[in-house]
Amino acid sequence: MSSTELPSVSAASVLPKVAPVRVGEGERLRSVGLPGITLTVRSRPPVREGLPPALYVHGLGGSSQNWSQLMAELDGLVDSEALDLPGFGDSPPPDDGDYSVTGHARAVIRYLDAAERGPVHLFGNSLGGAVTTRVAAVRPDLVRTLTLVSPALPEIRVQRSAVPTALLGFPGIASLFTRISRDWTAEQRVRGVLGLCYGDPGRVTPEAFRYAVEELERRLQLPYFWDAMARSSRGIVNAYTLGGQHGLWRQAERVLAPTLLVYGGRDQLVGYRMAQRAARTFRDSRLLSLPDAGHVAMMEYPETVATAFRELLTDTGELGKPVAAGADAVRSLHAAEAEGFGRGGAGGARGSRGTGSVRTVSEGNADDVNKGS
Repeated sequence: MSSTELPSVSAASVLPKVAPVRVGEGERLRSVGLPGITLTVRSRPPVREGLPPALYVHGLGGSSQNWSQLMAELDGLVDSEALDLPGFGDSPPPDDGDYSVTGHARAVIRYLDAAERGPVHLFGNSLGGAVTTRVAAVRPDLVRTLTLVSPALPEIRVQRSAVPTALLGFPGIASLFTRISRDWTAEQRVRGVLGLCYGDPGRVTPEAFRYAVEELERRLQLPYFWDAMARSSRGIVNAYTLGGQHGLWRQAERVLAPTLLVYGGRDQLVGYRMAQRAARTFRDSRLLSLPDAGHVAMMEYPETVATAFRELLTDTGELGKPVAAGADAVRSLHAAEAEGFGRGGAGGARGSRGTGSVRTVSEGNADDVNKGS
């Protein structure tokens, strides 16, 4: 057989065996094979039948485990699934090596189309926020509501603390960083990540810290770990430079789904100042502002984020809506609005912006919000 006749081999079939991924109490993991990608899906069995589906998408360097606490908080409200994006968590790299925001969005869409779970309540954090914004813009039929936690949308003045992450996407930087940090322990690396992502790293329990170290040690054994990080970082940088209809802010304007925005005042990666711009840009938005939270509010304040999401469902009439009827209604609404957008542009819908609510929750009164006051 000549070299041109060799059968194709997927990335998933040639990976080394490493330690298994941790599965939390009440969670299940499964692998889903799709054209060009294999995705690991983390789920919680629904407490009853008929719950509306929800899908969660993590950020750069994260995994589906980032959503475990929020998924547990939303038991009984939604039927939760969280993806490991290609090259992250327990998902192997994509066969085509495409780690762009569009490539990740395509993976999410492929999964939702194959699973026939849409429309879903879609969640995204950081890179996942950019990815799910693009999904909601181009496939409104797949999204009931959109919840964005510190979404990675373009900023003119990027925070200094976010610069090293952005630089990771430039050629040679990942290999340079690997050489510089080769003597760092997993504990040191995890402490650095927690210091960057949490408003207060002291909120991380010793048990959670140990799990994070074990997961990082597992990932560092994967030959594609740094490549996935570097290429996804480059994908964010490239997405920031896109203009016209493909620009992320322009696509945010096109999102039809009711949107909950969550921003942390101590976020070192996404500017807190972007919260108001996001609230003005998404048509039907609600803003939850957490001054003491960092980049991963769903991990620091899962109860508060869950309460805000429940209020979103109440405000939009989604709470308790039967799944079948709800899916048909959302599809009909999205089809009608998408048709109107195509004919009349975004101008007619922009007037609905600013109709949402804005709340600021400090660490001191977070418990009051969780109690519903």
